[in-house]
Amino acid sequence: MREGLLAEKVGMSRFYDKDKINHSVTVLQVRECQVVSLKSYEKDGYNAVTLSHGNYTKSVGKPFKEFLKKNKLKAFSYSQEFKLKEPSSFKIGDKMNVSNFMVGQFVDVTSNSIGKGFAGGMKRHNFAGNRATHGVSISHRSHGSTGQCQDPGKVFKGKKMAGRLGNKKVTIQNLKILNIDTVNNLIILKGAVPGHKGSVIKIVDSVKKNQKISLNENVNQNVNEDTLPQEPKDTDTNVPENVTENKSNVSNNVATSTQEKNENIQKEVGKADVQEEKQNNQLTSDTKQTEKP
Repeated sequence: MREGLLAEKVGMSRFYDKDKINHSVTVLQVRECQVVSLKSYEKDGYNAVTLSHGNYTKSVGKPFKEFLKKNKLKAFSYSQEFKLKEPSSFKIGDKMNVSNFMVGQFVDVTSNSIGKGFAGGMKRHNFAGNRATHGVSISHRSHGSTGQCQDPGKVFKGKKMAGRLGNKKVTIQNLKILNIDTVNNLIILKGAVPGHKGSVIKIVDSVKKNQKISLNENVNQNVNEDTLPQEPKDTDTNVPENVTENKSNVSNNVATSTQEKNENIQKEVGKADVQEEKQNNQLTSDTKQTEKP
């Protein structure tokens, strides 16, 4: 597994791709995402990296303050651990940005869904409800019977009943990245993402997609090409000695090969002429024999 990112949900919008197709998208922003701790297989039994999100402006406790002082970090509001198959090459304090992903790849996002409070069976589990008339009295939206009689005489755990709706950990898989803005650290995902505006979203590579992922270093170069100072191009026409020697060797080889080809062609032409002369001599001798009485 590769390291992911922590991003903040900005909201939903629309996005037109290169084919002028309108997509409903979710905009995510990466803010102050950096490495705050590392775990190795030798010390902890597994490889992992912990990333932070945002800044925390309120007062912090003494243990957290000592942790920040030891690692020379600023207070952060949220952190998440990402397990890795191989040891990480990062160091504590390294910052992460949207170039960790690439346009066109698929990702899985995880967050807590929006909490909607206490809800009944029809809204929570899509029950159909009871009949409106014919003996049904004041129980039109009830979920019906829930348990058995004397045996076992209880309601089993996990029964679909009324209760708290939402505020659960939800993962949406195979969402496509339509665009990446490296200047503002924005990721534009196709489709909806769980959570309210301002919630923290965990983004990782898609588990069910077999895709080749390379670091998105070219994105930063393409976006900042106009702003970066251009280096002067080399106008020297001096050619190294090795190059001239190689060129002379190539030309000599070509010349010798052409000479050999010409000699072979001349030999073949000479052989053909000799054979024609022999055939002509035979024809003349045959004609002379036929002319004699």
